[in-house]
Amino acid sequence: MARHSKLQKQVLVLYRHFLRAGRDKPGFVPRIRDEFRENARIKKTDVMHIEYLFRRGQRQLDQLRDVNTKQLGSFCKPAEKS
Repeated sequence: MARHSKLQKQVLVLYRHFLRAGRDKPGFVPRIRDEFRENARIKKTDVMHIEYLFRRGQRQLDQLRDVNTKQLGSFCKPAEKS
C-alpha cells in the first residue's frame, strides 16, 4: 500500500471527524460522504485547491459541531436553460 502524504492524512482525519460529528444528526452522514467522494476526483497535484477545501472543511466541521446546527444548506449553480 502506498504511503499517504501529510495533506492526505489530514484530509482522512478531517473525514473521520466529520463522520463522528454527523452521527448524531439525521441526514448528515450521506451528505458528508457524497461531498468527500465528489472532491476525491480532484487531482493530487492540485495542492492549492485541496488546501483550500481542507480549510473550508475545518470551518464547516466547527459549524457542524455546534449544538444549534440542525440542518445543512448548500449553494448550487442554477441549471442553464437551452
